Amino acid sequence: MRPADLSHHVSQWFDGSGPGAEIVISSRIRLARNLGGYEFLTCLSAEKQARLLEELKEAILSLDLGEKVFYVDVSESSPLEQDMLVERHLISRRHAGGKGPRGAIIAPSESFTAMINEEDHLRVQVFKTGLQLKECWRQIDNIDSEIEKKVQYAFDANYGYLTACPTNLGTGIRVSVMLHLPALKMTGQIDKFFNAARDTDLMVRGLFGEGTDAVGDFFQLSNQVTLGVSEEQIVEEFSNSIVPKITQFEAMARQTLLTQQADALDDKIQRALGVLRSARLISSQEALFLLSHVRMGINLGRVNGISLDAVNELFMLTQPAHLQLNSGQTLDPDHRDAMRAKIIRSRLCRN
Repeated sequence: MRPADLSHHVSQWFDGSGPGAEIVISSRIRLARNLGGYEFLTCLSAEKQARLLEELKEAILSLDLGEKVFYVDVSESSPLEQDMLVERHLISRRHAGGKGPRGAIIAPSESFTAMINEEDHLRVQVFKTGLQLKECWRQIDNIDSEIEKKVQYAFDANYGYLTACPTNLGTGIRVSVMLHLPALKMTGQIDKFFNAARDTDLMVRGLFGEGTDAVGDFFQLSNQVTLGVSEEQIVEEFSNSIVPKITQFEAMARQTLLTQQADALDDKIQRALGVLRSARLISSQEALFLLSHVRMGINLGRVNGISLDAVNELFMLTQPAHLQLNSGQTLDPDHRDAMRAKIIRSRLCRN
């Protein structure tokens, strides 16, 4: 299986079928690990990086992960394939643009991925649709234990798992949820979300992670503290306290729009639909922004005849690398904007 084989369909974790997926798009847990006997990646020679890559690749591919995973040589993949994997959240932008031997092991369902030779020697991720952090934790904890039977992790009795970045010391866990919060944005309450996150030592990022803006009213919320607290505590707090409170605020904001600002809400949704159904050129950022309003309209029962599946598909398949891979050609920005507009018109006018 090649990376390009993934580009024709939506990731399972993005299909909108999970618990609370109207607001919580997906759940993800990532573990950062390094192997004992090796320096951190920035200090490793290319020869040692290659040796480390083979050791981890062999260990992970030998595991029974419930489905037949496949290996991607990221260093040998084309720039478009690398970008497509970033768009699907399967590897990081850092991993795609890195140097030296590096690879990824991916489950066809995209519920599991392992990045080898990213910032740390190994970063393992598990994804699920909706709010399913506890299920993610059970799965990744089992995978992590099985990997540890094959290799020796760098671990210190005082500092826990040793990581390249001190902020990941301890558990090495990053718990995150992708949230769709258009109503908080429309009602002018989104700053409350940012302030609450800052006050509770949480990190808010954009749709594509670190260093990206919150395009299309999508936000990634994750923990920052990994030392002095257990994995179970972090998962429990996110699942039972932090995320339910945010979803409650968004649900209340949506209800406010329905009861007090229905005309403004419908105007924004219908304007978005009008542009999407008629535009001849549309950028990736504008498409995400307008599709966000349509998605909210579907969830609130203000849009008929368009399925949530269709909108989710457009979110992902109109990203730049997806467009180009699926068209079989490299396109300049203007031609990408034209193709994106054509695909959106065709899909939304057909439904």
